[in-house]
Amino acid sequence: NVTVESPDVFLLTGIPGLENVQSWFTIPLCTMYMVAVVGNCTILFIIHTETSLHQPMYYFLSMLALSDLGLSVSTMPTMLSIFLFNSREVNVNACIAQLYFIHTFSLMESAVLLTMAFDRFVAIQQPLRYTSILTDSTVLRTGVAFAVRSVFMVMPTPILLRRLRFCLPNVLSHSFCLHQDVMKLSCSDRRVNSIFGLFVVVSTMGLDSMLIVLSYILIISTVMGIASRDERLKALNTCVSHICAVLIFYIPMIGISMIHRFGKHASPLVHVFMADIYVLVPPVMNPIVYSVKTKQIRQRILQRFHRQRQ
Repeated sequence: NVTVESPDVFLLTGIPGLENVQSWFTIPLCTMYMVAVVGNCTILFIIHTETSLHQPMYYFLSMLALSDLGLSVSTMPTMLSIFLFNSREVNVNACIAQLYFIHTFSLMESAVLLTMAFDRFVAIQQPLRYTSILTDSTVLRTGVAFAVRSVFMVMPTPILLRRLRFCLPNVLSHSFCLHQDVMKLSCSDRRVNSIFGLFVVVSTMGLDSMLIVLSYILIISTVMGIASRDERLKALNTCVSHICAVLIFYIPMIGISMIHRFGKHASPLVHVFMADIYVLVPPVMNPIVYSVKTKQIRQRILQRFHRQRQ
């Protein structure tokens, strides 16, 4: 009997069929990473330095920016190594570490979006008690609780992956490592990994999304009880940025999950682009959406910009 050793490295995939021209994608990719890092750091800086923004809504926005930064930094090394240096190899342990951080920050983002939905519900239904319900200590405890949830929910994943034996071909479907993708390279029984992965997704992102929908049902119900049409529109307008953030995060996430589970015959390009959208678009778009749609953030950024020019 010949025993096949587990490979020490996995091979990442750039853009299937476009390897000869994928270096042209380096400029837009680097631009997206720069926008994500600068945009989210700007949000954090503005909220930190402007005492008038030390309110629950902006604390939650800071948590969202931190989650987006973590997601960007987690995917950046392997994506840039492929598109800048055409280096496809990634050590198995480094790959498992990367997927751990990607999934952890994804769960954090989902949790933050849920807290922001609750924040909007309290602000609309209980505007006079808003600051007494969402005190600084409550916001801090909520943030810590969701961070701990994310860290510990994903923690068994590396352990479960290390017990698997991987075989050739050792080619991953994306420019970074995801649990579903790495798991498929195993030639040993992966049922425990599959069940655990499904459990984590359902009990975190699945539950979060249901609670977000419930929050908006309650918000709409409250808003419809407001007599003035202008007041109704004003109340709903405070939710627009958050609704955009929810759609930007959940639509690609649902898409990539469906493709991994049911799109076995889909083009490799579909897998690649859905995964890239999932990790790149939310960190890029969230600071843009909140800078454009949130008057207080927009004004502070413009004030800083004018001061620097003077």
